[in-house]
Amino acid sequence: MPLDPSQLSAKQRVSYFAGNIALRGILGLAGLVPYRWRVPMMGKLIGSLGSVIGFDRRVRENLALTCPELKEPEVAKLCRQVGDNAGRMITELYAGDPFLERAQAAPISGPGLQALEEARAAGRPVILVTAHFGNYDAARAGLISRGFAMGALYRRMANPYFNRHYVQAMERVGTPMFEQGKRGMVEMVRHLKKGGIIAIVADLHVHGGELIDFFGKPAVTSTVPAELARKYGAAVIPVYGIRQENGLDFEVLLNAEIPASDPVTMTRAICDDLESVVRRHMGQWFWIHRRWKPFAPPPVEPAPLESRPEATAKRDS
Repeated sequence: MPLDPSQLSAKQRVSYFAGNIALRGILGLAGLVPYRWRVPMMGKLIGSLGSVIGFDRRVRENLALTCPELKEPEVAKLCRQVGDNAGRMITELYAGDPFLERAQAAPISGPGLQALEEARAAGRPVILVTAHFGNYDAARAGLISRGFAMGALYRRMANPYFNRHYVQAMERVGTPMFEQGKRGMVEMVRHLKKGGIIAIVADLHVHGGELIDFFGKPAVTSTVPAELARKYGAAVIPVYGIRQENGLDFEVLLNAEIPASDPVTMTRAICDDLESVVRRHMGQWFWIHRRWKPFAPPPVEPAPLESRPEATAKRDS
């Protein structure tokens, strides 16, 4: 993935630059509308354009795979809800103070809150695992406002023009931010070793991950959060920013700490926890992601010719 526009072809630069200008223009115009109307307006816009921009097709594919029992009216409703939440979330990220004020006022509940407080008191590192659900930045902002300073791991956008202001918007919620990759991992580990708190979005397809069931179907999932927890003695606590009925406010939910065990077992528990929350709020999870990509096992090196069965049979004949 290119680090800056100079690493792109001329065609890519034009395409990415135009796309970024279009997005900034839409967000700029939307910013002229008062926040309480802007967020639902953008949610409705993206929700209604789902079939045009490809969201609906991906949502339908994922639901057909994992929830084939759903009837067409339920699927159509979820398509609108998923697009609506996505539109609201990107609008909130760029809204600045109005969003932060609501996120910071969100009630925080769940058994994981006590575990988080105990870890902080003991100087023990914490890994908060979250997902593309509701608005995870609302959870981050709410906890930071309560004194739980944390770093966050993020995946850089392919469009370098968009990535610049995207990172700046996330940094308004809180810092430090660790870019996924070798350098970001080193910085994040250093933060953990000092007893810090980090937030990781753990619901994406990750090359090199393990096949873990999610909604009853195997999905390639990173075990890195669990591996880091085992290595540095960190508590692993699931956290979610759940959008409320009015579409503007949130509840921050911290579920029970994931019991320490081997990385695969811990990762299964993380996925099960997320699934339990998503099933209660189906329209708030990003069903637009390619979560269940085909699994490609690592290539097997061919055995030396002399050790192959056909070679042995030829020698013995």
